Amino acid sequence: MKWTGSSKLLVATVVALLAVAAVVWVRRDSPAAEHETASADPNTPWTATWATAMQDGKGAGFQRETLRQVVHTSIGGDTVRVRLSNEFGRAPLTVGAVYLAKHLGTGTVDPATNAHVTFGGADSVTVKAGGTAVSDPVAYRLPAGGELAVSAYLPQPVASATQHGSANRDNYMASGNQSTKASLPGVRSFYNYSFLAGVDVQNGGAEGAVVALGASITDGYDSTWNGNRSWHDLLARRLNGAGRTVGVLNAGISGNSLLQDGVGRSALNRLQRDVLAQPGVTWVILADLGVNDLGGADESTGGRLVAGLRQLIQRSHGAKVKVLCGTLPPYAGAEGWSRAGEAGRKTFNTFVRTRGNGCDGVVDFDAAVRDQADPDRWNARYDQGDHMHPNNAGMEALAGAVDLGLFARADG
Repeated sequence: MKWTGSSKLLVATVVALLAVAAVVWVRRDSPAAEHETASADPNTPWTATWATAMQDGKGAGFQRETLRQVVHTSIGGDTVRVRLSNEFGRAPLTVGAVYLAKHLGTGTVDPATNAHVTFGGADSVTVKAGGTAVSDPVAYRLPAGGELAVSAYLPQPVASATQHGSANRDNYMASGNQSTKASLPGVRSFYNYSFLAGVDVQNGGAEGAVVALGASITDGYDSTWNGNRSWHDLLARRLNGAGRTVGVLNAGISGNSLLQDGVGRSALNRLQRDVLAQPGVTWVILADLGVNDLGGADESTGGRLVAGLRQLIQRSHGAKVKVLCGTLPPYAGAEGWSRAGEAGRKTFNTFVRTRGNGCDGVVDFDAAVRDQADPDRWNARYDQGDHMHPNNAGMEALAGAVDLGLFARADG
């Protein structure tokens, strides 16, 4: 065959294109490519791997600082996005220079894992008062049970933060834009989650997510600091160990109630936001909600709690979310205990254990931790000391009370 000049040019062009394609493939196969902005796979749904329940920070703010907040993942994925909240803000919130990285401890990250997070292709995002924002997808290989640091620079003073009141761990902040630095000079600790509402992943094997909706026990109150030892963390480990890929999300708020607003909005009023709107939600565990109603000034009756539970079940089923109803643990000897409250707890627990209650399954937290000789009280082995909250062994007992068979596989 005789090669003309134009044919030679065509071949040269093809060779050049193939060379470029080879370079792109190498880059996509390299570690750095794990952190490129990516297009979400339309065939793989998003599943939340971590979330928290947001509250009004009541005036707590920041002054042009970098926040480095650490989350413990429940499932992994190869594409990640973050969700920000300004739900309780009184003014627009600007967040800029957001990065993901592997947390190594005490606010230090591995800079080789830095991944730039954008919003609509931009480096920063302004979230209106009362609003939320979801980042662009980021190609990032996130492991299950990993420690992910989300670093974000706040370029403008923030007068009032939307936050979750207790992170049960150290988060970190430092002056100026230090979002890409391995460590933060002048670092200071803070103890809530501010603006960061959730982290989602794409994982082709994900079976869905379960939300633990509760009060202080679910929030992990007084479990080992920085230890990821709340019962929902331990449940995530059990699921992972059983070969399951189920996101486990903590929607506990310390001091929260089932029926009445107070410390955070009531469970009835936050069900949509904290449970039904979570990406991939398939199940909800209704945990220690109701104890604060029984021990509060209102001293709600067991009948009122049952009516509230029925509402939660009806609304969850309307959203095609299965409800795993938890019995209320004992609290005799705790501040706020009363005979009327104890009678209400027993009424509620009897309903939960009764067939035909509308629940898709029952988690008997009460039976798992009560003193068999004095069932109105915690077993001393599990009691943190205030007769209401578990120690680490108690958290293990609560997590162990959840039958993994309740999480039926979609193909089963």
